[in-house]
Amino acid sequence: MSNKDKYGKVAVLMGGNTTEREVSFMSGKAILASLLKSGVDAFAFDPAEEPLENLKQLGCDRALIIIHGKNGEDGKLQGALEYLQIPYTGSGVMASAIGMDKYRTKMIWNSLGIPVAKSQFVEKAKYNSDTFKLDLPLPVIVKPADDGSTLGFSKVHKLEELAPAINYAFEKSNKILIEEMIIGDEFTITIVDGKIYPIIKIEAPQGEYDFEHKYYSDETKYLCNYDLGAIQPQIEALALLGYHGVGASGVARSDFMINQDGQIYFLEINTIPGMTGHSLVPQSVAAVGIDFDQLCLMILDGAGLGK
Repeated sequence: MSNKDKYGKVAVLMGGNTTEREVSFMSGKAILASLLKSGVDAFAFDPAEEPLENLKQLGCDRALIIIHGKNGEDGKLQGALEYLQIPYTGSGVMASAIGMDKYRTKMIWNSLGIPVAKSQFVEKAKYNSDTFKLDLPLPVIVKPADDGSTLGFSKVHKLEELAPAINYAFEKSNKILIEEMIIGDEFTITIVDGKIYPIIKIEAPQGEYDFEHKYYSDETKYLCNYDLGAIQPQIEALALLGYHGVGASGVARSDFMINQDGQIYFLEINTIPGMTGHSLVPQSVAAVGIDFDQLCLMILDGAGLGK
């Protein structure tokens, strides 16, 4: 059976009404080109430009979601596709919503015994700069609780830097997290359909793995198939526990750090990770011989409903 017959008409959902629109297009265009190369009857669809229900009129048989951040990765789009009865890739409604909410992900992971950084949750509606009290020792990280790609992210070393950092994060979200700053090495681990793939160590210039260094810089080094020695089985088990703990399915990527004392801290899970030239999931699976075209078909194989 040809891929055209196997998958039917496939919409690659990209762009969207999200802060990560530009990155989504980068990922989406790469995936679309790959699917077309593999003989799939695929087309680009931007929900920010036309109503999602048009997918029915276009005869869409399944949707591959590559819209990152709010309105793409947070369960809303998944719920709409459930309503339209169009099978879609990645995690379902609940897992997507939890995975996008860093605070609730941490609550679940903590209850499962997965080590996470100490944090303080702050809502814009309840925040008062004059009366706010920081419950954590400096230095800290301030970031939106429900967005990605390090947008609205700040490092705070001095108390006078805290209020500007909070206000900056509030520009991106009404809910933010203040976390203890972990000093150590940063890693990521890919999971596809419940299977672990090689760990990547991330070495960014001056330790600044920000938006620029994630997507555009060639200075960031990615050490793929990184061997963590005796603690590797523990890391893999924790990553898998975290994946199933939030109810994830399909492709996901979990980020973690190991501090200078060897303590492990899991940071977050990405249920629609990037698929650009600098992205980590394609690098991870490539380390075991799975090329980008095969990865895109693997993702498409996972399309379904009622996840």
